[in-house]
Amino acid sequence: MIKYLSIAVLTLAISTPVFAEKEFADHTQMMNHGDGHLMDMTGGMVMGQNTDVLPGGCDKIAATKEITVHAGHKYAEKFPGRMFAFDVQEYQFEPCTKLTVNFINDDSVRHQWMMHGLPKYLYPKGMFHLEVTGPGKVTGTLIFPPGDKTYLVHCDIAQHMEKGMKGQLKIGKGDGDLPSIPGVTAYVIQDDYSDKKSDETLSDTVVEEFTEMKNKVVGNDSFFSGLTIIGLAIGLILAPLLARKFKGMSAGEIFVYLVGLVKQLVDIVVKVISWLINLVKKK
Repeated sequence: MIKYLSIAVLTLAISTPVFAEKEFADHTQMMNHGDGHLMDMTGGMVMGQNTDVLPGGCDKIAATKEITVHAGHKYAEKFPGRMFAFDVQEYQFEPCTKLTVNFINDDSVRHQWMMHGLPKYLYPKGMFHLEVTGPGKVTGTLIFPPGDKTYLVHCDIAQHMEKGMKGQLKIGKGDGDLPSIPGVTAYVIQDDYSDKKSDETLSDTVVEEFTEMKNKVVGNDSFFSGLTIIGLAIGLILAPLLARKFKGMSAGEIFVYLVGLVKQLVDIVVKVISWLINLVKKK
């Protein structure tokens, strides 16, 4: 018994580090893979780093700035319905600014801070990208191009942006605001936390109009029952004719013919229903 108990204690002791919270990692020893791409084997990455090459149209570096961006679940608490967020949702800098970004991930999952739409002659992937897996910090630098433009900054991990991890960065005056930036601009699809449903949906309207049309045109269900019987009778009558029609045809040819026939019938039915609905509305 003591033997088995010792084995259990030893196993637990060995396993404990697996469940321990990951320590904060400062990713300062990354390998340079060229084209401004730096990464290490512990979850840190920088793409699009540019510390000294001026973009076209910039005679000099207009300003040198440094910011620290935090990413994590706790920053979404002030935005109902969001899961992740940056601590800041909007930035603004002069054109031709040299910006160093210290990106800190406060969660135990992977997060990113990235910009798209940068000139590809200078940024080969058209982006500036910072990434950290788990709690940690990574630092990268870029130089903004000239002109007034608004860039999206976001986390590109699946569903992280949709759940709130995005912001906008304006160079100069920017060229407008981006939609659905938490706390800055209105959401394209507004959140609704009420427990009541809309009074009338599109499907309700269609059903109501069709029911009204049926009551005015036919009065009761006997007409539709009659249509069903007539349809079956027509099918029985046409069956021998179709059998002769299909004689000698391949399976593929029969299939094409039937698809065309069904399409024609659907078109006729749609036109009849539309005509009946218009007729009822005029009354």
